[in-house]
Amino acid sequence: MAPTVKTSVPSKDDILVPETLLKKRKSQEKEREQRAADLAKKRKANKEKRSVIFKRAEAYTKEYRDAEQEKIRLRRAAKQDNSFYVPAEPKLVFVTRIKGINKISPKKRKTLQLLRLLQINNGVFVRLTKATLEMLKLVDDLVAYGYPNLKSVRELIYKRGYGKVNKQRIALTDNAIIEENLGQFGIVCIEDLIHEIYNVGPNFKQASNFLWPFKLSSPTGGFRPRKFKHFIEGGDLGNREDHINALIRRMN
Repeated sequence: MAPTVKTSVPSKDDILVPETLLKKRKSQEKEREQRAADLAKKRKANKEKRSVIFKRAEAYTKEYRDAEQEKIRLRRAAKQDNSFYVPAEPKLVFVTRIKGINKISPKKRKTLQLLRLLQINNGVFVRLTKATLEMLKLVDDLVAYGYPNLKSVRELIYKRGYGKVNKQRIALTDNAIIEENLGQFGIVCIEDLIHEIYNVGPNFKQASNFLWPFKLSSPTGGFRPRKFKHFIEGGDLGNREDHINALIRRMN
C-alpha cells in the first residue's frame, strides 16, 4: 500500500469562512426569498385583477348592447302607434378646435383656455350643460363639435389617449397608470375610463381632466373648401351633431 502524501494546499474544509461573509450570504439569501415571495404575490394579484377587469368589460358590453336594443324597441313601438320616438338629450359632446390664433377676441381666447383647446386640432370631451353650451356658442366660429358615439370614444382613447400624471403627458400603455391616478374613483382600467366618459358618469370631471387634450391630425382629404363657414352653410364650424363621428374618423 502506497503511503499517503501530505500536501501543503488546504482543502475546502480547512478554510474558515469569515463571519461577515456568512452574514452577507444569509442576508442575500433572505432577500432572494423575499423577492420571490413578492413576485409570486404580485403575479397572483395581477391575475385576480385581470379577471375583475375582464368581467367589467363583459358587463359594459352587455350594457351597451341592451341600451341599443332598447332604443330600437322604443322606435318600433312608436312606429306601430303612429307616433314619433324622441331620443334623450345628449349629455356628451366632443369639441375640436379648427381655427388658429389670429383675430381672436380676449373673451373667446379665455373660453378656449377653459375648454383646454390651446392648439389647432386639439379635441376634448365636454359634459353638455347650460353653462358649457353657452361657452360653445361663444366659440362657435372657432370649433367643430357634436355628439360622439361609443366607437368614436373608444377609438380616441385607445389610439390617442394620454394621461396627465404630475403635469406630464403620459401614454396610457398600462392599466396601472389609470388605477394609480383614478383608482379612488373606482376607475381601474381603460374600459372603466371609456365607460365613465361615454355615459358621463358621476366622476366624469376627474376622468376628463385626467385625459390630456387629444392631439388630432388634419382630416384625411382636408376640410371643406369653405372651412370657416358654419357646417349647415357648407363649412366645418359649429355644431354638426352626429356627423362629428365622420370627422373624428378622418382626424384620428
